[in-house]
Amino acid sequence: MSLAVVPNLTRDELRARIAGAGALLLDVDGTMAETEEIHREAFNEAFVDAKLDWHWGRRVYKELLRVAGGKERIRAFDQMRRSGPPLSDAVIARLHRVKTERFAALMADKGCPLRPGVKELLDAAIGRGQRMAIATTTTRVNIDALLAPVLGRDWETMFAAVVAADDVARKKPAPDVYIEVLSQLDLPAANCIAIEDSGNGLMAATRAGVPVLITRSLYFHDDSFNGALAVLDDLSELFT
Repeated sequence: MSLAVVPNLTRDELRARIAGAGALLLDVDGTMAETEEIHREAFNEAFVDAKLDWHWGRRVYKELLRVAGGKERIRAFDQMRRSGPPLSDAVIARLHRVKTERFAALMADKGCPLRPGVKELLDAAIGRGQRMAIATTTTRVNIDALLAPVLGRDWETMFAAVVAADDVARKKPAPDVYIEVLSQLDLPAANCIAIEDSGNGLMAATRAGVPVLITRSLYFHDDSFNGALAVLDDLSELFT
């Protein structure tokens, strides 16, 4: 079911807005693919490897997803503990490194399909010569682990810019990734459309002045999306 947030915005008008945008700016986790359960599994495997008595269930992980960035989530969870000395920066960095390695291994083993409508959106943009970019707070290693199997090893050539967590000082909901993408594209924010799945992503793009199309995802389906251009259950609704 589609849920338009802008009054009187019809499906055809939304399609026209997308087709007429100077560029489409895509988030990755949750937006292009439902990767968060694989991320959660990788975190838990990293904790076992480090002999930590930690396990993130879905409820805990949903709360931690409000914190952008893997190392930041580890630190946030560590601070939630009621006893024991805090983990050092070095230990957190090692945990995150192992988690990233486990994520890549799980992706290689299990794979993760693109969400409905994503490939159609990419193909349509390529067909009309429209530029696309990635604006995400995950790492480039994680992006490659997801996109190389489904789009090919040269997936990066499809995008005019790729800005990831390692490329900016602050992660979403700060607008840094969008500001950097817009700088690389040399486009005004209002001429682009961001495609996001979370309230944090919506906030980041909006703070940069970019209109946002939301595609609801597993962990963020009940976020508040006030101010979005439109909210869809998934992008296949654009092609029906």
